[in-house]
Amino acid sequence: VVQKQMVDDKRIITDAGLNRHVNIVGINETTISTGFTKVQIELLNKSSSPYSFSYHFEWFDDQGMLVQTPTSSWIDRTIQGQETMDIISVAPTETAKDFRLKLISK
Repeated sequence: VVQKQMVDDKRIITDAGLNRHVNIVGINETTISTGFTKVQIELLNKSSSPYSFSYHFEWFDDQGMLVQTPTSSWIDRTIQGQETMDIISVAPTETAKDFRLKLISK
């Protein structure tokens, strides 16, 4: 049986409540055919109960400057007990090369 481990990445910011229940177990990045960056974050609910949270991606250009977008909003999700879930985001512009993901408990 494979045991998933917590991935430590400074681009992912969580609160203490979420950290007790949900782990980040994988981060995948790619560039799609249009030249945009795509990110996939895999989450694991360590508990046996459903857990509700909100998340928000911020995107940065290659100089580290925040890329402003009109669609930057928080998204509500619930992850079931012992479930894994993927959160996927595509950069809003071709110039957005890096990201920060914020996750908070609901």
